[in-house]
Amino acid sequence: MAKKNYNYEKRAREIEKQKKKEEKLKKKQAKNNPENVENNEEIESTEEKK
Repeated sequence: MAKKNYNYEKRAREIEKQKKKEEKLKKKQAKNNPENVENNEEIESTEEKK
């Protein structure tokens, strides 16, 4: 029987937590400075397309 790869599962959980944390931070920033967040999102979306 194959052995489970616990490190892979742990890393996947860590990445998920990190994404949630970043989304929360973006929401907080959007609440405080709605103008700046819109500009940052546009910049990020153009960088991802490259």
